[in-house]
Amino acid sequence: MSDVLEKQAPLEDLMAAMDVVDTLRHERDIAVRELDGEGRQERLLARLRELYQAQGIDVPEHVLQEGIDALEQERFQYQPVAPSWSTKLAKIWVTRGRWGKPMGFLAVVASMFSGVYFVTDVLPEKQQQAALEKAIAAMPAQLDASMSTIRIIAKNPDVIREAESKVLSAKQAITNQEFSSAEQILRNVKAVAGDLQQEYSIRVVSRPGESSGIWRVPDVNESTKNYYLIVEAVDAKNNVVELNVLSEESNIRKKVKTWGLRVNQQTFQRVATDKQDDGIIQSNRVGKKQIGYLLPQFSIPTTGATITEW
Repeated sequence: MSDVLEKQAPLEDLMAAMDVVDTLRHERDIAVRELDGEGRQERLLARLRELYQAQGIDVPEHVLQEGIDALEQERFQYQPVAPSWSTKLAKIWVTRGRWGKPMGFLAVVASMFSGVYFVTDVLPEKQQQAALEKAIAAMPAQLDASMSTIRIIAKNPDVIREAESKVLSAKQAITNQEFSSAEQILRNVKAVAGDLQQEYSIRVVSRPGESSGIWRVPDVNESTKNYYLIVEAVDAKNNVVELNVLSEESNIRKKVKTWGLRVNQQTFQRVATDKQDDGIIQSNRVGKKQIGYLLPQFSIPTTGATITEW
Protein backbone atom coordinates (compact mmCIF):
# COMPACT_ATOMS: atom_id res chain seq x y z
CA MET A 1 0.00 0.00 0.00
CA SER A 2 2.85 2.43 0.88
CA ASP A 3 4.40 1.80 -2.57
CA VAL A 4 1.10 2.66 -4.23
CA LEU A 5 0.79 5.90 -2.27
CA GLU A 6 4.37 6.86 -3.14
CA LYS A 7 3.59 6.34 -6.80
CA GLN A 8 0.33 8.34 -6.58
CA ALA A 9 1.80 11.30 -4.68
CA PRO A 10 3.65 12.88 -7.61
CA LEU A 11 0.45 12.80 -9.70
CA GLU A 12 -1.51 14.41 -6.88
CA ASP A 13 1.16 17.08 -6.49
CA LEU A 14 1.09 17.69 -10.24
CA MET A 15 -2.67 18.14 -10.21
CA ALA A 16 -2.40 20.51 -7.28
CA ALA A 17 0.29 22.49 -9.02
CA MET A 18 -1.95 22.80 -12.09
CA ASP A 19 -4.71 24.10 -9.84
CA VAL A 20 -2.29 26.69 -8.44
CA VAL A 21 -1.41 27.83 -11.96
CA ASP A 22 -5.10 28.04 -12.82
CA THR A 23 -5.73 30.11 -9.71
CA LEU A 24 -2.89 32.45 -10.62
CA ARG A 25 -4.28 32.90 -14.14
CA HIS A 26 -7.68 33.83 -12.75
CA GLU A 27 -5.98 36.16 -10.29
CA ARG A 28 -3.87 37.76 -13.03
CA ASP A 29 -3.44 41.09 -11.13
CA ILE A 30 -2.01 39.28 -8.12
CA ALA A 31 0.46 37.33 -10.20
CA VAL A 32 1.67 40.38 -12.06
CA ARG A 33 1.95 42.49 -8.93
CA GLU A 34 3.54 39.90 -6.67
CA LEU A 35 5.95 38.55 -9.28
CA ASP A 36 7.29 42.04 -9.95
CA GLY A 37 10.15 43.33 -7.85
CA GLU A 38 12.31 41.98 -5.06
CA GLY A 39 10.90 39.36 -2.69
CA ARG A 40 8.21 38.52 -5.22
CA GLN A 41 8.38 34.75 -4.61
CA GLU A 42 7.83 35.14 -0.85
CA ARG A 43 4.97 37.62 -1.30
CA LEU A 44 3.24 35.46 -3.86
CA LEU A 45 3.61 32.35 -1.67
CA ALA A 46 2.06 34.20 1.24
CA ARG A 47 -0.82 35.45 -0.92
CA LEU A 48 -1.51 31.97 -2.30
CA ARG A 49 -1.37 30.48 1.17
CA GLU A 50 -4.05 32.96 2.30
CA LEU A 51 -6.28 32.19 -0.69
CA TYR A 52 -6.24 28.44 -0.11
CA GLN A 53 -6.60 28.74 3.66
CA ALA A 54 -9.65 30.94 3.11
CA GLN A 55 -11.15 28.05 1.11
CA GLY A 56 -10.17 25.53 3.80
CA ILE A 57 -7.65 23.83 1.51
CA ASP A 58 -4.27 22.79 2.83
CA VAL A 59 -1.71 22.99 0.04
CA PRO A 60 1.91 22.08 0.83
CA GLU A 61 4.60 24.74 0.35
CA HIS A 62 6.45 22.74 -2.33
CA VAL A 63 3.26 22.46 -4.36
CA LEU A 64 2.67 26.21 -4.18
CA GLN A 65 6.25 26.77 -5.28
CA GLU A 66 5.84 24.25 -8.11
CA GLY A 67 2.76 26.15 -9.33
CA ILE A 68 4.60 29.49 -9.32
CA ASP A 69 7.55 28.00 -11.21
CA ALA A 70 5.19 26.42 -13.75
CA LEU A 71 3.46 29.74 -14.37
CA GLU A 72 6.80 31.51 -14.95
CA GLN A 73 7.94 28.71 -17.31
CA GLU A 74 4.47 28.49 -18.99
CA ARG A 75 4.60 24.72 -18.61
CA PHE A 76 0.81 24.37 -18.37
CA GLN A 77 -0.02 27.02 -20.99
CA TYR A 78 -1.66 25.84 -24.20
CA GLN A 79 0.58 26.22 -27.24
CA PRO A 80 -1.30 26.08 -30.54
CA VAL A 81 -0.01 23.55 -33.03
CA ALA A 82 1.97 25.04 -35.89
CA PRO A 83 0.00 25.19 -39.19
CA SER A 84 0.58 22.19 -41.46
CA TRP A 85 -1.23 19.96 -43.94
CA SER A 86 -2.13 17.57 -41.13
CA THR A 87 -3.70 20.36 -39.03
CA LYS A 88 -5.64 21.65 -42.06
CA LEU A 89 -7.00 18.18 -42.73
CA ALA A 90 -7.90 17.83 -39.07
CA LYS A 91 -9.83 21.14 -39.14
CA ILE A 92 -11.65 20.07 -42.30
CA TRP A 93 -12.65 16.81 -40.64
CA VAL A 94 -13.77 18.52 -37.42
CA THR A 95 -15.90 21.07 -39.35
CA ARG A 96 -17.42 18.46 -41.69
CA GLY A 97 -20.80 18.98 -40.07
CA ARG A 98 -21.00 22.47 -41.61
CA TRP A 99 -19.83 21.70 -45.14
CA GLY A 100 -20.58 17.96 -45.38
CA LYS A 101 -24.27 18.18 -46.35
CA PRO A 102 -23.90 21.01 -48.92
CA MET A 103 -20.91 19.30 -50.49
CA GLY A 104 -22.75 15.99 -50.46
CA PHE A 105 -25.72 17.62 -52.22
CA LEU A 106 -23.42 19.17 -54.83
CA ALA A 107 -21.75 15.80 -55.32
CA VAL A 108 -25.13 14.16 -55.91
CA VAL A 109 -26.13 16.89 -58.40
CA ALA A 110 -22.80 16.57 -60.20
CA SER A 111 -23.21 12.81 -60.31
CA MET A 112 -26.70 13.19 -61.79
CA PHE A 113 -25.49 15.57 -64.50
CA SER A 114 -22.58 13.27 -65.21
CA GLY A 115 -24.95 10.32 -65.54
CA VAL A 116 -27.30 12.23 -67.86
CA TYR A 117 -24.36 13.37 -70.00
CA PHE A 118 -23.07 9.80 -70.21
CA VAL A 119 -26.48 8.39 -71.19
CA THR A 120 -27.43 11.13 -73.68
CA ASP A 121 -24.06 11.92 -75.25
CA VAL A 122 -21.23 9.55 -74.44
CA LEU A 123 -23.14 6.25 -74.61
CA PRO A 124 -24.95 6.95 -77.94
CA GLU A 125 -21.68 8.13 -79.46
CA LYS A 126 -19.94 4.96 -78.31
CA GLN A 127 -22.81 2.84 -79.60
CA GLN A 128 -22.71 4.60 -82.97
CA GLN A 129 -18.96 4.15 -83.17
CA ALA A 130 -19.29 0.47 -82.30
CA ALA A 131 -22.03 0.02 -84.92
CA LEU A 132 -19.90 1.78 -87.54
CA GLU A 133 -16.89 -0.39 -86.78
CA LYS A 134 -19.07 -3.50 -86.97
CA ALA A 135 -20.51 -2.42 -90.32
CA ILE A 136 -17.05 -1.71 -91.74
CA ALA A 137 -15.76 -5.08 -90.57
CA ALA A 138 -18.71 -6.81 -92.28
CA MET A 139 -18.29 -5.05 -95.65
CA PRO A 140 -15.80 -7.49 -97.28
CA ALA A 141 -17.98 -10.51 -96.45
CA GLN A 142 -21.11 -8.76 -97.76
CA LEU A 143 -19.33 -7.83 -100.99
CA ASP A 144 -18.22 -11.43 -101.50
CA ALA A 145 -21.71 -12.78 -100.80
CA SER A 146 -23.36 -10.40 -103.28
CA MET A 147 -20.70 -11.18 -105.88
CA SER A 148 -21.27 -14.91 -105.43
CA THR A 149 -25.01 -14.41 -106.03
CA ILE A 150 -24.33 -12.38 -109.19
CA ARG A 151 -21.99 -15.04 -110.61
CA ILE A 152 -24.59 -17.75 -110.06
CA ILE A 153 -27.65 -15.89 -111.40
CA ALA A 154 -26.43 -13.42 -114.04
CA LYS A 155 -27.04 -14.50 -117.67
CA ASN A 156 -24.97 -11.70 -119.13
CA PRO A 157 -21.15 -11.98 -118.68
CA ASP A 158 -20.83 -8.19 -118.90
CA VAL A 159 -22.91 -7.85 -115.74
CA ILE A 160 -20.54 -10.21 -113.90
CA ARG A 161 -17.43 -8.38 -115.06
CA GLU A 162 -18.84 -5.01 -114.09
CA ALA A 163 -19.82 -6.29 -110.66
CA GLU A 164 -16.35 -7.77 -110.10
CA SER A 165 -14.79 -4.43 -110.94
CA LYS A 166 -17.06 -2.68 -108.44
CA VAL A 167 -16.22 -5.19 -105.70
CA LEU A 168 -12.48 -4.66 -106.23
CA SER A 169 -12.99 -0.89 -106.06
CA ALA A 170 -14.96 -1.24 -102.82
CA LYS A 171 -12.28 -3.38 -101.17
CA GLN A 172 -9.59 -0.92 -102.21
CA ALA A 173 -11.68 1.90 -100.72
CA ILE A 174 -11.88 -0.04 -97.44
CA THR A 175 -8.09 -0.45 -97.44
CA ASN A 176 -7.75 3.31 -98.01
CA GLN A 177 -10.28 3.93 -95.21
CA GLU A 178 -12.66 5.54 -97.71
CA PHE A 179 -15.63 3.93 -96.02
CA SER A 180 -18.34 6.15 -97.51
CA SER A 181 -17.28 5.21 -101.04
CA ALA A 182 -17.08 1.55 -100.09
CA GLU A 183 -20.57 1.67 -98.56
CA GLN A 184 -22.02 3.27 -101.72
CA ILE A 185 -20.47 0.60 -103.95
CA LEU A 186 -21.71 -2.13 -101.61
CA ARG A 187 -25.28 -0.79 -101.90
CA ASN A 188 -24.98 -0.80 -105.70
CA VAL A 189 -23.66 -4.37 -105.81
CA LYS A 190 -26.43 -5.55 -103.46
CA ALA A 191 -29.00 -3.82 -105.68
CA VAL A 192 -27.65 -5.61 -108.74
CA ALA A 193 -27.83 -8.97 -106.96
CA GLY A 194 -31.39 -8.21 -105.86
CA ASP A 195 -32.51 -7.05 -109.33
CA LEU A 196 -31.10 -10.19 -110.96
CA GLN A 197 -33.27 -12.36 -108.72
CA GLN A 198 -36.50 -10.55 -109.56
CA GLU A 199 -39.04 -11.79 -112.09
CA TYR A 200 -42.13 -9.81 -113.08
CA SER A 201 -44.31 -8.69 -115.98
CA ILE A 202 -44.91 -5.08 -117.00
CA ARG A 203 -48.43 -4.01 -117.88
CA VAL A 204 -50.21 -0.79 -118.73
CA VAL A 205 -52.36 0.51 -115.88
CA SER A 206 -56.01 0.02 -116.83
CA ARG A 207 -58.23 0.94 -113.89
CA PRO A 208 -61.15 3.36 -113.61
CA GLY A 209 -60.06 6.83 -112.58
CA GLU A 210 -56.36 6.23 -113.39
CA SER A 211 -54.49 7.45 -116.45
CA SER A 212 -53.02 4.89 -118.81
CA GLY A 213 -50.84 7.39 -120.65
CA ILE A 214 -49.66 11.01 -120.69
CA TRP A 215 -47.61 13.26 -122.93
CA ARG A 216 -45.12 16.03 -122.15
CA VAL A 217 -43.76 19.04 -123.97
CA PRO A 218 -40.02 19.05 -123.23
CA ASP A 219 -38.40 22.33 -122.21
CA VAL A 220 -35.62 21.97 -124.76
CA ASN A 221 -38.01 21.58 -127.72
CA GLU A 222 -41.53 22.95 -127.31
CA SER A 223 -42.48 21.98 -130.86
CA THR A 224 -42.54 18.27 -130.02
CA LYS A 225 -44.15 15.92 -127.50
CA ASN A 226 -42.86 13.00 -125.42
CA TYR A 227 -45.34 10.15 -124.99
CA TYR A 228 -45.46 7.82 -121.97
CA LEU A 229 -47.56 4.80 -121.04
CA ILE A 230 -48.28 4.51 -117.31
CA VAL A 231 -47.15 1.01 -116.37
CA GLU A 232 -46.66 -1.21 -113.31
CA ALA A 233 -44.80 -4.44 -112.48
CA VAL A 234 -46.65 -7.53 -111.23
CA ASP A 235 -45.23 -10.83 -110.00
CA ALA A 236 -46.42 -14.37 -110.78
CA LYS A 237 -49.24 -13.98 -108.22
CA ASN A 238 -50.41 -10.74 -109.84
CA ASN A 239 -49.13 -8.65 -106.90
CA VAL A 240 -47.81 -5.18 -107.73
CA VAL A 241 -44.03 -4.93 -107.20
CA GLU A 242 -42.30 -1.72 -106.13
CA LEU A 243 -39.24 -0.88 -108.23
CA ASN A 244 -36.45 1.69 -108.11
CA VAL A 245 -37.05 3.71 -111.27
CA LEU A 246 -34.78 6.42 -112.68
CA SER A 247 -36.55 9.51 -114.01
CA GLU A 248 -35.08 10.90 -117.22
CA GLU A 249 -36.41 14.34 -116.27
CA SER A 250 -34.84 14.68 -112.81
CA ASN A 251 -32.15 11.97 -113.03
CA ILE A 252 -33.32 10.82 -109.58
CA ARG A 253 -34.04 7.18 -108.77
CA LYS A 254 -37.23 6.65 -106.82
CA LYS A 255 -39.07 3.61 -105.46
CA VAL A 256 -42.53 3.54 -107.08
CA LYS A 257 -45.40 1.22 -107.93
CA THR A 258 -46.26 2.95 -111.21
CA TRP A 259 -44.12 4.92 -113.63
CA GLY A 260 -44.18 6.36 -117.13
CA LEU A 261 -42.54 4.34 -119.95
CA ARG A 262 -41.59 6.38 -122.98
CA VAL A 263 -43.03 5.17 -126.31
CA ASN A 264 -43.54 6.61 -129.79
CA GLN A 265 -46.73 8.37 -130.84
CA GLN A 266 -48.08 5.42 -132.82
CA THR A 267 -47.85 3.04 -129.84
CA PHE A 268 -49.38 5.65 -127.58
CA GLN A 269 -52.32 6.17 -129.97
CA ARG A 270 -52.87 2.43 -130.36
CA VAL A 271 -53.15 1.91 -126.60
CA ALA A 272 -55.42 4.96 -126.31
CA THR A 273 -57.73 3.59 -129.01
CA ASP A 274 -57.78 0.18 -127.33
CA LYS A 275 -58.92 1.74 -124.04
CA GLN A 276 -61.50 4.05 -125.65
CA ASP A 277 -63.24 1.04 -127.20
CA ASP A 278 -64.63 -0.41 -123.95
CA GLY A 279 -62.54 1.14 -121.18
CA ILE A 280 -60.28 -1.90 -121.06
CA ILE A 281 -56.85 -2.33 -122.62
CA GLN A 282 -56.92 -5.79 -124.15
CA SER A 283 -53.20 -6.06 -124.79
CA ASN A 284 -51.92 -4.48 -121.61
CA ARG A 285 -48.84 -6.69 -121.17
CA VAL A 286 -45.93 -4.81 -122.70
CA GLY A 287 -42.80 -6.41 -121.17
CA LYS A 288 -41.29 -9.10 -118.99
CA LYS A 289 -38.31 -9.17 -116.62
CA GLN A 290 -36.73 -12.62 -116.22
CA ILE A 291 -34.41 -13.95 -113.49
CA GLY A 292 -30.75 -13.42 -114.37
CA TYR A 293 -31.33 -10.19 -116.31
CA LEU A 294 -31.25 -6.59 -115.10
CA LEU A 295 -33.61 -5.13 -117.70
CA PRO A 296 -36.98 -6.29 -118.95
CA GLN A 297 -37.65 -7.28 -122.55
CA PHE A 298 -40.44 -5.21 -124.13
CA SER A 299 -42.99 -6.30 -126.72
CA ILE A 300 -43.62 -2.71 -127.86
CA PRO A 301 -41.31 -0.06 -129.33
CA THR A 302 -39.74 1.92 -126.45
CA THR A 303 -36.55 3.76 -125.64
CA GLY A 304 -36.69 2.39 -122.08
CA ALA A 305 -36.66 5.95 -120.70
CA THR A 306 -38.90 6.54 -117.71
CA ILE A 307 -40.45 9.22 -115.51
CA THR A 308 -41.73 8.90 -111.92
CA GLU A 309 -43.92 12.00 -111.57
CA TRP A 310 -46.65 13.55 -113.75
